[in-house]
Amino acid sequence: MESPDARASRWRLPPFRADRRRGGRVHEQGDGRADGRGPRRGRWAAGLAALAVLAGAGTWHAVADDGGPAVHRQDRTLRGDGVPLDTSYFTTGGTERRPAVLIGHGFGGSKDDVRAQAERLAGAGYAVLTWSARGFGKSGGEISLNAPDREVKDVSRLIDWLAARPEVRLDAKGDPRVGVTGASYGGAVSLLAAGYDRRVDAIAPQITYWNLADALFPDGVFKKLWAGIFVTSGGGCQKFEQRICAMYERVAVTGEPDDAARALLTERSPSAVADRIKVPALIVQGQSDSLFPLGQADAMARAISGNGAPVAVDWITGGHDGGDPEADRVHGRINDWFDRYLKDDTSTDTGPAFRVTRTGGVDSTDGAARTRGASSTTYPGLGGEERQTIGLERRTRTFRNPAGASPPGISAVPGVGGGLTRLSSLGVGLSMDVPGQYARFDSAPLGGSVRVTGAPTVRVNVKADHGDAVLFAKVYDVAPDGRQQVLPAQLVAPVRITPDRQGRAVRLTLPAIDHRFDAGHRLRLVLSATDLGYASPAEPATYTVTTAGPLTLPTDPALSTASAGLPRWTWGMPAAAAVIAALLLLTARRRVPASGGRRTTAPAPDPALADVPLRITGLSKKYAKSADRYAVKELSFQVEKGQVLGLLGPNGAGKTTTLRMLMGLITPDEGEIRVFGQAIRPGAPVLSRVGSFVEGAGFLPHLSGRANLELYWRATGRPTEDSRIDEALEIAGLGDALARAVRTYSQGMRQRLAIAQAMLGMPDLLILDEPANGLDPPQIREMRDVMIRYAAGGRTVIVSSHLLAEVEQSCTHLVVMDRGRLVQAGPVAEITGSGDMLLVTAARELPDPLVEKVAALPGIVSATRTDDTRGLLVRLDGTTTTTSDLIAELVRLDVPLTGVGPYHRLEDAFLTLISGGSA
Repeated sequence: MESPDARASRWRLPPFRADRRRGGRVHEQGDGRADGRGPRRGRWAAGLAALAVLAGAGTWHAVADDGGPAVHRQDRTLRGDGVPLDTSYFTTGGTERRPAVLIGHGFGGSKDDVRAQAERLAGAGYAVLTWSARGFGKSGGEISLNAPDREVKDVSRLIDWLAARPEVRLDAKGDPRVGVTGASYGGAVSLLAAGYDRRVDAIAPQITYWNLADALFPDGVFKKLWAGIFVTSGGGCQKFEQRICAMYERVAVTGEPDDAARALLTERSPSAVADRIKVPALIVQGQSDSLFPLGQADAMARAISGNGAPVAVDWITGGHDGGDPEADRVHGRINDWFDRYLKDDTSTDTGPAFRVTRTGGVDSTDGAARTRGASSTTYPGLGGEERQTIGLERRTRTFRNPAGASPPGISAVPGVGGGLTRLSSLGVGLSMDVPGQYARFDSAPLGGSVRVTGAPTVRVNVKADHGDAVLFAKVYDVAPDGRQQVLPAQLVAPVRITPDRQGRAVRLTLPAIDHRFDAGHRLRLVLSATDLGYASPAEPATYTVTTAGPLTLPTDPALSTASAGLPRWTWGMPAAAAVIAALLLLTARRRVPASGGRRTTAPAPDPALADVPLRITGLSKKYAKSADRYAVKELSFQVEKGQVLGLLGPNGAGKTTTLRMLMGLITPDEGEIRVFGQAIRPGAPVLSRVGSFVEGAGFLPHLSGRANLELYWRATGRPTEDSRIDEALEIAGLGDALARAVRTYSQGMRQRLAIAQAMLGMPDLLILDEPANGLDPPQIREMRDVMIRYAAGGRTVIVSSHLLAEVEQSCTHLVVMDRGRLVQAGPVAEITGSGDMLLVTAARELPDPLVEKVAALPGIVSATRTDDTRGLLVRLDGTTTTTSDLIAELVRLDVPLTGVGPYHRLEDAFLTLISGGSA
């Protein structure tokens, strides 16, 4: 029940990744007061008993920022009902009253997981309180799954504490202006708090559940894999309230949920107080989520909007199965939501009523999606604004549920599905159906593409030779050749058809998705008797299925893809804009360094470096208005001809600052940059040998793509014949779009045009900052080839990118930075090593005999147990065995899988380097 880590291609249960943008400096204090004068005892409002505030050793810490207000953090232990709760309180100080926000963490995590988001909200003018829920982190108590009289009551006590703070805005005595947000477990408690405590004014639940019974027992089928992971991540059954532990063990043994189990989980779900949740709700749900699928968000949206409250729904690409949590964008939208409904800022744009992040696929070498947002002014629900029917084969199929339901079919594997969700458009998938255990029904080839947004439905007639029929329904996207099929989002819908519903048409609701089925493709309905993630009847049975109608596909034509906005003056004053742009381009080369208005003499060229594209020596740059805080400090490295150098580092490492100094856009405080032996200064002549794409490019919207490039080149004052514009345009691959106005371009097309602009003149040194943003997979591969060809011709390329696997494929050398300093530099092979490895994780320790069996499988070069004994590093021979083959064999060997995914060597090397070797 926890959201995914950024390393989304394999499953683990870390905290929901917070964005790394900080709103300001952060000071930490453990003594309970921001002013450092000693502990202060808080009071419960409304006459509640005094809380014990345990003071610890106070420490202050400043985090690098961009000049925003200082954020103070106070750690406290609050006690209520005798259970200690570990809390952190974030503010920017002062006595001005401000709204408050509570942030809950995900299951298996603690308050530390949401610290970065808390700092961001505090820097934006909120008083923010985070806490570790009962049974997690340093808090006491047992896990009760958000019981109303325990975890939910804890939230009310925290609101009481906020009401007593002098800097928190009050709506009435004891009633602070407060919002609640959180992901997964924390998202559920935000909904429950709004239902049980009328003082909550706005909520922003993320990737969470509406009804936990429906999530873990969908249509009466036990989601055994996720339930087992859930209990394990909580620390084992002994960490839970005894009723919950007993319920889990009972259902895990029988494989079938009973009424008591459903009642227990339902009473602790937000759906139990559906009629009481009447506050503005921003609902963020993951498309890559077999634990809490989109149907959970749909149910909460319908209920809350039915109560008359404002609701917005946002489908992100990630989820509990992995994928991109879009943390920076989502947290920014949450800030806007609270600005509107807590600060009463009616000028704030809270975004569309419905937004869905769409992918055009990703490069198969790195698994990073190229995404774009589509939005609508209304939320259509899972039924769609419109519906389209697609006929299926009208035939009868008979298949078996094997004894013990083994071997099972495979749909979602936690941690694997998220990465493959994003690969669906490229025809890559994991799902496997065991022969003899499923029925399939195909459509005719599609005459045109169909974008499905919502939950498809179909009517079928099912019979079992005895007892219930437990089936797993899914719709594949089948390529024209019929041999390649992809399961969108790796999702499946479990259904239990009791004897009284058999022998007549029943309506099945399939998983909600946002997926485009291309022209010429077929849709394939599959009903399987088994699935790895769920419990099927252990007794063998025979099922007979007949289609009783077409597939009904929900669509939403009103969804429009967002494009990057432009200032209004660029539309109304095209002629003036062209003149201004040309003047800026011409005068930029004659800028004077910031040295009191005096022009300084540039150092003499160094003949010994005349053939060296780049040498950086002792480079340092301080943050503005800071005497001792550095964006870049004592950086030194050299780049040779023919190299493709990857500049890597986490956010805030100083990469972009370094590139801006290299381009002469800003001046270093210390050190030197030499390009082909000449020192870099603003307007240095040697910059004519440098092409760059740094932080995007601006274009005049009324001009065509070609006209924009021609205008740019003319503004440089260089001869037209030197532009080599046709070569650059061929690389960009914009085709007929070059003749169209740039205002008609998509974001990806603008990105390619900007890269073509950087390549004009075919410079000797090409600098690209995140060049793959906005490009689809074929264009990413083309860009990779362009960089390699560029360097092979004797030129040099420096590329800053967060796509680690793409860097590993493209670059010959790496420079790794962290907190402004050089961590390591050298050839890629020296830093990363080589090999094709997979990481297999399991729910329990893997014994030696089992490891030996895996190592002896065909196509396995080696299998080595990880340090925690619950994982294997498996090296494939790369020819005879695929990941799907390996998973099937592991299932056959009864390996208790929790995840299978690539072992990214560059990623691990990178994380190890920036963590000082501790990763």
